[in-house]
Amino acid sequence: MQLSTIISSNAVLPNLKASSKRQLLQELAQEGARHSGLDTQVIFETLLRREKLGSTGLGQGIAIPHGKFQALDKVHGLFARLASPVKFDSVDDNPVDLVFLLLAPESAGADHLKALARISRLLRDSTVVEKLRGTDKAEGLYAILTEPAATAPHAA
Repeated sequence: MQLSTIISSNAVLPNLKASSKRQLLQELAQEGARHSGLDTQVIFETLLRREKLGSTGLGQGIAIPHGKFQALDKVHGLFARLASPVKFDSVDDNPVDLVFLLLAPESAGADHLKALARISRLLRDSTVVEKLRGTDKAEGLYAILTEPAATAPHAA
């Protein structure tokens, strides 16, 4: 699965401002609604419910908040590079500055998991993360996220 199939170039936020996890999730829900057609409040409540199960903060400043929605017919992604890191209850207790929001259809079992795995693998690559943190233009961030070399599986 190529990330270019779930994220469009206009779904990259290079300088998102938020002062808390809750505000970050609200901003992501608002942007996610713009791109998916879902209701902002429905997205926000779904993300909050998911966070109550366990933080989607993976550590090293990265989070992948996600949820499933009956009204969607395809997976939607949104990437945000935060202006300032926010506390996110991550597994390593470090604040988050790189966030990939994933909105999936209720019926997208395998596609949802494949997308989560692809994003997680990409954001565990320290070279990719360094490039993302060093770029403050939406076009550059989108290119890094979707470049074939970054999203191809690594040879074992």
